[in-house]
Amino acid sequence: MVTGKRKFNGVPYLFILPHLIFFIVFVGYPFFNGLYISFFNYDYLRPQATTFVGLQNYMDLFRPGSVKYYEFWNSMRVTLVFVVSSVPFLILIPLGLATLLNTKLPGTNAFRAIYFAPWVLSCAVISLIWWWIFQSQGGLLNYYLGALGLPTPRWLSTMPYAMITIVVATIWWTMGYNMIIFLAAMQDIPADLYEAGRVDGANAWQRFIYITLPLLRPVLVLIIITTIIASFNLLGQPMMMTRGDPRLPNGGGATEPVMLRIFTEGFVRPYQGSAAAMSVIVAIIMMAFSLVNFRLFRHQE
Repeated sequence: MVTGKRKFNGVPYLFILPHLIFFIVFVGYPFFNGLYISFFNYDYLRPQATTFVGLQNYMDLFRPGSVKYYEFWNSMRVTLVFVVSSVPFLILIPLGLATLLNTKLPGTNAFRAIYFAPWVLSCAVISLIWWWIFQSQGGLLNYYLGALGLPTPRWLSTMPYAMITIVVATIWWTMGYNMIIFLAAMQDIPADLYEAGRVDGANAWQRFIYITLPLLRPVLVLIIITTIIASFNLLGQPMMMTRGDPRLPNGGGATEPVMLRIFTEGFVRPYQGSAAAMSVIVAIIMMAFSLVNFRLFRHQE
């Protein structure tokens, strides 16, 4: 019987080293540095004026009546409204498109490319396109509404139209990505199951309900969770389309999500300490949601 210490093999660690360095530099360090900044009244323009305030930045966010309290939690409310308004469409529409395109008919690949094409564009391009469509003065939509004698709302500066424009732009931009994932998962479902369903007398709707959806469940859970997380990180569309407007009496904006609130707090005012505290709270919320994600996948396994 041979005994002895197992020889250490460092080759596997060399393969993960580039990613580890990238993670430390661009994720680990910014996170802990932000946590550190959140305990200060931080001034990056005048480092000598930076003062330690302890938990004051966090207390301001949880003290009713303070301006920061209202602005932060209003932005959280706006974010949740956006998530609730957009995520169902970002699940149902891609699922429906994937079902329709899961065929071998001529031209199917062209339609797949058309629906996926917006995803390859940048957020700035998408936002400018839809800003031009929805702007009240000379916008494409109001031009045709006016030509038909219909009302021409101020889409980007009044509620609820401003939120509708952001939701519409986001759905158009990102639904193709979810569609491709659904489509790939559907194409992995054995055709024999559908044939057996036809033999048993199941119609198209019954085959979808009792065969497609159960087998798509792991992918469906993944898409729902990733879509919620992506929607929670909304920033570019309201920044470029509405700038968070219309403004509210107590501060904040009716279309200002939490990421835009953090950007404004940290780089426009600037109050880096308060912005860092907001970021830490949002990070804790998202980590808790990720924990739910892992538990769901463990249950699936």
